[in-house]
Amino acid sequence: MIPFHPITLDDRPTIERYTMAAELQNCDWAFANIYCWQGLYGSECAEWEGMLFIRFHIDGGSQLAYMQPLGEVNWEQAISLLQADAAQQGQPLRLVGLTPTAQEALQTLDTVQFAYDSERAMCDYVYRREDLCSLRGKHYQPKRNHLNRFRNTYPNYRYEPLAEHHFEACLELVQAWCRQHDGCQGAALQAELEAMQRAFAHFEALGLQGGCLYVEEALAAFTYGSAVSHDTFVIHIEKADTRYEGAFTMINHAFACALDERYCWINREEDLGLEGLRKAKLSYYPSHLVEKIAARALSEEAVACRRLWQVCFPSDEASFVDKFLIRHFSPARMLAIRHEQEVVAMAHLIPFRCQWGTIGYLYGVATAPEHMGKGLATTLIQQAIDRATEEGMAAVVLIPGDVSLRHFYAKRGFVGELPIRLLAPYEFDFGTGETTRDIAMWHFCGPEQPLPEILPCQLILDE
Repeated sequence: MIPFHPITLDDRPTIERYTMAAELQNCDWAFANIYCWQGLYGSECAEWEGMLFIRFHIDGGSQLAYMQPLGEVNWEQAISLLQADAAQQGQPLRLVGLTPTAQEALQTLDTVQFAYDSERAMCDYVYRREDLCSLRGKHYQPKRNHLNRFRNTYPNYRYEPLAEHHFEACLELVQAWCRQHDGCQGAALQAELEAMQRAFAHFEALGLQGGCLYVEEALAAFTYGSAVSHDTFVIHIEKADTRYEGAFTMINHAFACALDERYCWINREEDLGLEGLRKAKLSYYPSHLVEKIAARALSEEAVACRRLWQVCFPSDEASFVDKFLIRHFSPARMLAIRHEQEVVAMAHLIPFRCQWGTIGYLYGVATAPEHMGKGLATTLIQQAIDRATEEGMAAVVLIPGDVSLRHFYAKRGFVGELPIRLLAPYEFDFGTGETTRDIAMWHFCGPEQPLPEILPCQLILDE
């Protein structure tokens, strides 16, 4: 088995020997990020037969994931080792942060099939350092205006390299922001605060560099980051007192100009799908985005699901099917009928929470063409109703794809027309792709429930 151990400061030389040689730009490979966010992810590492492995926990600690192996990677051996390790933890093998080259390597394997997904929200924004420093060109005119306004408004400002004697003021700035925003009670904000405290406690040992901006004697902004490769520097934290208009623009510009010129690229990390953050990052005109590909090893049930899905729903793109398999597929929620060991009909009973309570959303009902007309779909629908009833669900709900299917489901006990909104993470649409066509039918498993004008439902994530 792979000899994983919790990551300590002593692991930095080992990890960076692999990351620097790989010349990756993914911010998640910066050692300072790996170390400082351990409180949230519980990261562990191992060096084994010339390869570096890192594993950590995601989705609140409920799921295990692995970074792309680095080094002289024997992919067949590496995946075999990782599958065994994941299985020992009672988990499927999940890989994150894959490069396109790594994905291509996985696709050549005969021993295991993967589903792949790449979220726009998790892509890193990478800029030319020279662009952020010079701000040349018409498209940067608004940024130059912000800088000029800041200089005119606060003529007594100064920039200083971030050092130990600044740390207390930096934390006070962050805590003041927290007091204005519900005390930073959210898990993500608390984790960020803990990461900053770790960073300040081991600033030099982590290879961190930063800068701070003062207006007279008041700290207006600070930033810090670290190298992820020989020519790419990652900005981990950038904070500003918003009472000083233009402070974010000024600290961004000042640090880019102060940064060693050997760093041609500055990675400002992802936008997490937050509209305001995305707009801000795009306003600096990134050179490119770093794609981070996630992969999940497919079980026999998942492989069968993908095969039947591709036959029955040929208009669905492979990327959509893979997103379902990697993010939302559960063998426990898949109802299947087999013929000679082959899955020939399936449906998925996905739990959602709404004002009715927990409902089972019937999704991906499919029958192989050569087995149609045998009542298999009817059998699966009844199985779904029976299971939902046993589990105490309020109803089974579905969205017919067209008018003819509404008649089909009505004959099997489903009634009504109700606009529904199915809310799920990872930008996945459980509906038709058009909200105006997301009109549900339902079958109550218990007492009838009041009908709202629209039924918003939130996906219940598996623990």
